[in-house]
Amino acid sequence: MSAIALPRETLPRKGLSTWQVWGLLLIAPYILVFAVFVLYPVTYGLWLARNPASYRTLFEDPVFFRTVINTIFFLLIAVNLKFVLALFLSGFFVHERRWIRWLSVIFIIPWAVPAIPTIFSIRFMLNPEWGVINTLIFKLTGEDGPNWLNDPALALSLSMVVHIWKSLPFWTLILIAGRLAIPQDLYEAAAVDGATRWQKFKFVTWPSMQTLYLTCTILSMIWTLGDFNSVYLLTGGGPADLSHVLATLGIRYLRLDQVDLSMAAIVCALPLVLPLVYFMMKRLSK
Repeated sequence: MSAIALPRETLPRKGLSTWQVWGLLLIAPYILVFAVFVLYPVTYGLWLARNPASYRTLFEDPVFFRTVINTIFFLLIAVNLKFVLALFLSGFFVHERRWIRWLSVIFIIPWAVPAIPTIFSIRFMLNPEWGVINTLIFKLTGEDGPNWLNDPALALSLSMVVHIWKSLPFWTLILIAGRLAIPQDLYEAAAVDGATRWQKFKFVTWPSMQTLYLTCTILSMIWTLGDFNSVYLLTGGGPADLSHVLATLGIRYLRLDQVDLSMAAIVCALPLVLPLVYFMMKRLSK
């Protein structure tokens, strides 16, 4: 007796649900913005920097090597000094006193106001002829003040000071939040054991904030590599293009109508950025 072949059941084809369709419609503008303003510029910039001859020309430019050295100094000095100050100030601003609260409001102002008018104001103050600083020096001493932005080392140092002054309030707030998250029971137990203020910091505060401190330091280094305002608005890369960092060197080549060198200079910052991103993500994954 032969077996009777039964017809196979046809499974209904699953389409997108109404919620899935609405989800795609809602994220479509974000994907479009990301593609137009992020993906396309990055891809086009890498395409412009594809020619090896651009890098040979770039490495033969003495300004490039000076810029790399300036960038490394900027990262090592400005970022670390900024976080040492932020760690100290975070311990100061956690005290619950009325005058400290009012002082913290004033302290946040440099970070809250726009960068362009504030840095230009500092640049005007440093003007050697009619700036308020040299005018004050002349009134007090009877001598002319220095030409602040005409010395490469001094110009780069002042750019670091401006960077620290502008971003210090933000990182201080982050570290204040880290301090406030430490249980007060630990400090009370340390006080019962007779711990001094330094011992409380060494054995309670720092172990509790070490991960936050190091993670914020790495993140700040990544952001500092892209800090364009502190150097370009204050010094313009001068004098004689000796205070440039990698974030501002591309503008120099753009003004010289050398777009390929501008993109190559930006690509040369990737060996500094990618290891920092790797270490930060590795630390966050823990």
